[in-house]
Parts: sequence; C-alpha cells; structure tokens
Amino acid sequence: MVLTMEKMQDTFDPKPRKFIVWLFVVSSTIMFGGFTSYYLVFAASKGKGHGLVLPDAFIYSSLVIIASSITLVLASKALKKLNFSLQRNMLWITVILAIAFGVMQFNAWGSMVRTGATLVGNNAAISFIYVVSGMHLLHIIGGVGLIINALAGSYKSLPVAKVQYRMEIASIFWHFIDILWIYLYVFLLLNR
Repeated sequence: MVLTMEKMQDTFDPKPRKFIVWLFVVSSTIMFGGFTSYYLVFAASKGKGHGLVLPDAFIYSSLVIIASSITLVLASKALKKLNFSLQRNMLWITVILAIAFGVMQFNAWGSMVRTGATLVGNNAAISFIYVVSGMHLLHIIGGVGLIINALAGSYKSLPVAKVQYRMEIASIFWHFIDILWIYLYVFLLLNR
C-alpha cells in the first residue's frame, strides 16, 4: 500500500489543472464580454458614450502590462534553458511591473475623480470605466498570485515538470489579462 501511495504522489498530471485555468479564462472572457455588450446597449439607448478623455495613466499602464508580458516570456524561455536565476529575475520584474500597473490604475481613477467623473453620481457609462478596470485589477491580483507561485516553485527543489507547470499556468493567465486589458482600453477609446 505504501509503495502505491508513493507512486501516486510521484505521478503528476497537469492537464486537469490546466483545464480549470482555461475554464476560468473562458468564463472571465464571457463576463467582460457581457460588460462591454451592456455598455454598447446602454450607450446606444442614450445616444452617447462616456464622453471622457481617458487619463494618460491608462496608456502608460497599457505599456507597463505589455512589458510585463515580455518579461514573463523571457522568464519562460530562461526556464526552458534551465536558467533558474534568469527566470527568477524576470519573474521579479514581472511582479514589480504588475504592481506598477495597479498603482497606475489608482492614479487613473484619481485623475478621473479630479475631473468630476466619479463612480457614483454620473451616468452609468462613466461608472462602467471604474467597474471594468476594477474587475480587471482583481484579475491582476490573481495573476500576481500565480506569478508568485511560479517564483516560489523556482526557489524550491521541485521536479522540473512542476516548475514548468507553475510557469505555464502563470503565463496562460497573465497573457490573458494582458490581452484583456488591451481590449478594454481600446474599447473605451473607441466608445467615448
């Protein structure tokens, strides 16, 4: 019995766990698709969009999140070459860029509030900007958790397959939220 339990612990099948991540990606896509569909219907019924000039912090945060995806790709490439030191450095840079993205989102919200575009008290189109960027920020927090999990795995003496699995899960999710932000930013630019 003990030998069987040890064999079960040594086998590692990442497919079911990856499937759960992909389900989350699909469900998040549907959720944000619903948000943007609602916005289009709302704006069409009112005959106008949110009418704001989006804060510059949104464009800068877009550049930061793209840079973070690049550093994550570099971390993945380093892992494939078994260069754990470079992988760790790139993962740390990715975490720092993710935090910078979050700070820029708060700065963008502050800029909007200073112009009178508050979450409550304006039209729903302006509130929509806060809702979708806030929901995206929650996804960023989850993505940072996955990146930190990959980072922790690189410091432990785990089998390479598990380290690669953690890296792949973090990459799938992070690149998804990167693409999602670009979509949302372009959507907001086109629908003002």
